[in-house]
Amino acid sequence: MKTINKFYINGEFVTPHGTEILELINPTTNKKMAEVTLGDVEDARAAIVAAKVAFTTFSKTTKDERIGYLEKLRATIKRRANDLTDVMVEEYGGVRQFCTMVTNNAIEDVSAMIDTLKHFDLERKTGKSRVRLQPVGVVGIIIPWNMSNGFIVTKLSTAIAAGCTSVVKPSEMSAQQTQVMAECFHEAGIPKGVVNFLNGMGDVIGGEITRNPDINKIAFTGSTGVGKIIMRGAVESMKRVTMELGGKSPNIILDDANLQQAIPMAITIAFLNSGQACAAGTRLLVPESKLKDVNEIAKYTVDNIKVGDPGSMETMVGPMVSKKQFDRVQEYIKVGQQEGATLLVGGLGKPKGLENGYFAKATIFTNVKNSMRIAQEEIFGPVLSIIPYKNDEDAIAIANDTTYGLAAYVTSADKERAYRVASQIDAGRICINGFMHDSKAPFGGFKQSGVGREYGEFGLEEYLEPKAFLE
Repeated sequence: MKTINKFYINGEFVTPHGTEILELINPTTNKKMAEVTLGDVEDARAAIVAAKVAFTTFSKTTKDERIGYLEKLRATIKRRANDLTDVMVEEYGGVRQFCTMVTNNAIEDVSAMIDTLKHFDLERKTGKSRVRLQPVGVVGIIIPWNMSNGFIVTKLSTAIAAGCTSVVKPSEMSAQQTQVMAECFHEAGIPKGVVNFLNGMGDVIGGEITRNPDINKIAFTGSTGVGKIIMRGAVESMKRVTMELGGKSPNIILDDANLQQAIPMAITIAFLNSGQACAAGTRLLVPESKLKDVNEIAKYTVDNIKVGDPGSMETMVGPMVSKKQFDRVQEYIKVGQQEGATLLVGGLGKPKGLENGYFAKATIFTNVKNSMRIAQEEIFGPVLSIIPYKNDEDAIAIANDTTYGLAAYVTSADKERAYRVASQIDAGRICINGFMHDSKAPFGGFKQSGVGREYGEFGLEEYLEPKAFLE
């Protein structure tokens, strides 16, 4: 059993002021795997003070100096890549194929930010004036347990590029991941106080970050409900915010698509991170004339995917992160049945032989109406809704009939046709003919999926304040 009882504040691993202990349960085995000490308000204030002091000097560093720090960070993450992947698999049951992708993307995200900063003008001329883009200040970073390492690297590499300092509060359920990531930043030689990590509950540490006037910006990834709470608190001191929130992403299969290729890919997209991903394509929109064929391919595909040991590269669906999340998924499967959707595969309970962990069955409902709760609410588990549509216009209307707008997917044999459909969908990032990641493309949501953007120059601008000089 591991013990996580140090925070990373002001360049050192220190004993926290808080004393509350949280047990971490391995979701694969349902056995205790670690204990983590939770911080209190005093810990949060110490980290904020360290970041504020560090900002006075780090904000004055040059682009070349910041690029140098990012290059060292990239090298450290590469060296610790296996450790970062392994701890994700162990701690929240992320499947190895997904966790490996997250680690590789994190390395690429740093590389992309280095290149972005090299070509980014921090001083510009506009009209008759000169404009300088200066770092916004101390950033409070609050992130969830799913893909924790990836979120940390994306946000912190951007903050460092901008010249900001940061206080990071990951999920208390990600303490082991946070420990390894903090070691990476320490080994990279990032100046003391520039990056600070601490574990604690959202209402305690997150609450102090939200209230404290010395935090100038909050970068949050998580649920829409929590995002609204943070935004309400942040407005008191007019903090800048970047919010990457929930999603109920549509995946439109157009009538000219090759179903034998498109449907297995759609299931992979729906079950990203065992379905515990905000960008998962959990609404599959298909032509009603091809619903029978879609159902047959979808059922065959799910019957042949591997649900189980997250450490295996062949596994697509691992355990839910906790009993609470498992119970949530079970409740939504009940709701789907009560609403009259057709259960195509999966259903209630745990897969045979996996009764000890928090494993849910890979589940597909078909003949789903978009008004049903399973089509409107974020489930965060391996549950896919197949929704038939009449024509392209109907598909677009169904895709947009949601309070969310984070991601979307369109598949067609004609890429231009897919682009025409995609251009009418209200979502921040749309993948055409598959699933892909671009570390320079903006990522964020329309509607209740968020505020602001991350990655590349769009993300970097969120950490900068423009100052105009009229001469």
